[in-house]
Amino acid sequence: MNSFMQLLQQRPVVFVHIVAALGCLVLGAVLLTRRKGTTTHRALGWAWVVAMATVTGTSLFIRGGGMVNIAGFSPIHLLSLTVAVLLPRAILQARAGRIAAHRQSMRALYFGGCVVAGLFTLLPARLLGAQLWTALAV
Repeated sequence: MNSFMQLLQQRPVVFVHIVAALGCLVLGAVLLTRRKGTTTHRALGWAWVVAMATVTGTSLFIRGGGMVNIAGFSPIHLLSLTVAVLLPRAILQARAGRIAAHRQSMRALYFGGCVVAGLFTLLPARLLGAQLWTALAV
């Protein structure tokens, strides 16, 4: 817990990014397993969209991370660009009644934007990965 407080003080954008990403991971799992089309689904869905947009927006201000990059942008930033395009598209699909397309888009966003990106976070050269592997080695 102490390292989270240090992170908040030293790198607030990273802290907000992590909190929103964890929210996306949990909310997304709930949304994928619960009944669709309900008022609760819509409310939680909008919360997930806001959290995902927060993750995407904050990622643009997180640079470096020990990965190959150009002007501070790494390959993971391509994922941010993809999410920035697909997220509004998935919302429009639901509004247009194209539920199968919406479902497919949201599943892709969850697994690509949360699960795969989360796994990249655990790489030893990344901030959280380094902290995790250091803590586990103790």
